[in-house]
This record gives sequence, C-alpha cells and structure tokens, in this order.
Amino acid sequence: MRIAIDLGGTNVRVATVLPGGQVERIISEPCRSKGSEEEVLEHIFSLIDELMTPEVDGIGIGVPSVVDTDKGIVYNVVGIPSWKEVHLKDRLEERYHIPASVDNDCNCFALGVTSFGRGHGYREAFCVTLGTGVGGSLVIDGQLYRGRNAGAGEIGSIPYLDRDYEYYCSSRFFVGKGTSGKEAAVAAANGDPEGLKIMDEFGGHVGKLVQMIMFAYDPAVIILGGSISKAYPLFCDAMWKEIRNFPYPKSVENLEIFQSEQVHAAFLGAANLCGPIK
Repeated sequence: MRIAIDLGGTNVRVATVLPGGQVERIISEPCRSKGSEEEVLEHIFSLIDELMTPEVDGIGIGVPSVVDTDKGIVYNVVGIPSWKEVHLKDRLEERYHIPASVDNDCNCFALGVTSFGRGHGYREAFCVTLGTGVGGSLVIDGQLYRGRNAGAGEIGSIPYLDRDYEYYCSSRFFVGKGTSGKEAAVAAANGDPEGLKIMDEFGGHVGKLVQMIMFAYDPAVIILGGSISKAYPLFCDAMWKEIRNFPYPKSVENLEIFQSEQVHAAFLGAANLCGPIK
C-alpha cells in the first residue's frame, strides 16, 4: 500500500492507494500556503500521520514546481512562497523510514492517466492540466520524459499574445472576464449568451495551445485533465475549429483529444513513483 499526496497552493490532498490502483481513503484540507516552510511541512506530515499504517511501503508526492527527481528537491513551488528549496524526499524518509519519491504534479497526472486510465497503450501521449494554471507532460512508450529539471512540457509559460498560454488557458482567463471557470460553464450550459461567448473564446485559446503542442511534440493523443477540463463539452467545438487551421490537415486527422475520466489520476501517478504497487 502507498500513500499518495497531491500538493497545491490551494489544497493538499492525501490518499492511500492499494495494489491494482484502488484509492481507498482521501483526506483533503486547504493548504497552509502562507505559512513558513516548516509549517507547511508539518501540516502535510499531520495528514500523512492520519493514514500511515505498517502496510504502507512508500510515499509519492506531486508538487507544482521544478523538481530534482533524483534527490527529491523541489524549487520555487507555485502558490507556496516559502518553499524556495525544500529537500522533500529527505524530510519524508527521515520521518517515516520508508522510500519517498517526488515529482512535478502534472507528471503525476500523466503517469496515472497513461498507466491506469484511457491513455494506456498510446506510444506518445501529451497530458495537459487546465486549472489554476496550465501544466503539460509528455509520456513516450509508457515512460515520462521529464527533462533535466522535471520541467519538460511546461507549456503554460510559453509566450502567447500579450502574456502566456497559462493566462489564456487557465482560471486566470475567466478571472480576467470577471467570472470563474465554474460560473462561466454553468452559464453556458444554461444557454446564457455571455457564458457561451466566454467558453467559445476560451476554447479558441485552447485550440491555439493544441496547435503549439502539435508543432512541438506531434503526439498521438492529447489528454486533458484539471478542473476546467470538466467543461470540455462546452469549449471543444471552438477548440477544434481553431485546431483545423493547423497547416498540416493529415496531422489534425490523426490526432485524438479527450478529457481524462480517471478521477484519481494524480494519486495513482504519485503512488507509482516508487515503482509498481505490490
């Protein structure tokens, strides 16, 4: 059995994962993101303590940051200002005396959805998380391509229009429109003209993001996750309309895009960082 952690600046979620990928119990609390490095660590430890049993043989954690995956060090964690350089693997292993592994949060999602979800079996899969920010991860033959600092695929920071893709393809886009992704989606689902307009505009930006992914990686499939991906039916038409402007029609014809249906992909990926669950 493993303990898997999905850390974010908004919430920290901890779960137990059984062999075969069954998520047994989940604890979720608001992250104490404004606290000191030690205060945030102690909060995570307290949640792990609630789930720790003698059967747990490893801990995996996904963090929204640049990660030295060999040493388990996280740098400049998004949403947690005090976490500039945290030797997270060492701290976890010193406290619990079992193996611990650390990776970027989107990498954990990608590993989970390609190992346990609909993404399994594709030779190349590019996974995108649309939520508070925009994350990206590339999986080739079932293996994550992390790059030197686990930052390969970080497409959100690439310049786009007057800002970057993250601004136009995350919750920040909706905030800039004076609403939230959830509010805009509900309005669009109810046929509200303004809500429909906002979701169409958002879909167009995601279509541009997909075009950039096609130019850079040419994957067989793009898998969408994150909270905003739940509204996929409301922006997919506008997204595909933009994608069809790609200069190579055969590439568009061969491309698959779908929303992940694996609810616990981030937990499953984190749990498998230490190797297959036994």
